[in-house]
Amino acid sequence: MRLLVVDDEPEMRELLSRKLGRDHGIKTAGTCREAQECIRGTHFDLVVLDVMLPDGSGIELCGLLRQSGVQTPILLLTAKGDVRSRVAGLDAGADDYLGKPFALSELRARIAALGRRGPLQRDQARSIGPLTIDLKGRRVRLHEQALPLTAKELAILELLATRSGQVVSRDELLESVWGEVTDSARASLDVLIARIRHKLGAHAQLLQTLRGVGYLLAQSGD
Repeated sequence: MRLLVVDDEPEMRELLSRKLGRDHGIKTAGTCREAQECIRGTHFDLVVLDVMLPDGSGIELCGLLRQSGVQTPILLLTAKGDVRSRVAGLDAGADDYLGKPFALSELRARIAALGRRGPLQRDQARSIGPLTIDLKGRRVRLHEQALPLTAKELAILELLATRSGQVVSRDELLESVWGEVTDSARASLDVLIARIRHKLGAHAQLLQTLRGVGYLLAQSGD
């Protein structure tokens, strides 16, 4: 893959270029302006974007890129305990986040997961019966009423919605949403699937399970 790494620390840019450059093509930028210039002139498969930049916020840049139609997956780098920035980043259209400091192995796993998923088609909404997933606005409605979801619940429904009724394996969901396939992530997935069904209420059957394989969004009989 071809990656754009945006970070204001030269040492971090050099480290990521050296470590990630073994497997990917890397271009780096230190400011929002440099990042925008890079994206205008080059196709990237993934953007690794720091939140704190000298000429603006990585979150604001993420929102601007989404508004301008850039669909490239974006992985935000945030302060470890900065929950507000993580939520704001997801609301702005980021696909995932990773807290600093991080292990390179986890960063590689997140990059691989986003690379496999590819860019979400955020320019359209998907409807399954009374359920509508707005990929551009990152909102979900049930009978035109907003459905309150956590970031991970939303990410699960987004991925399922982009597959147009196809089964998504448990491992792919784990890699895409959690960035890892572990027992703890599997347990979390089970909890969130149950929670989503509870929120769907009488329409819980829209989120279907193919035992031993995965999940799909479809009306009964589709």
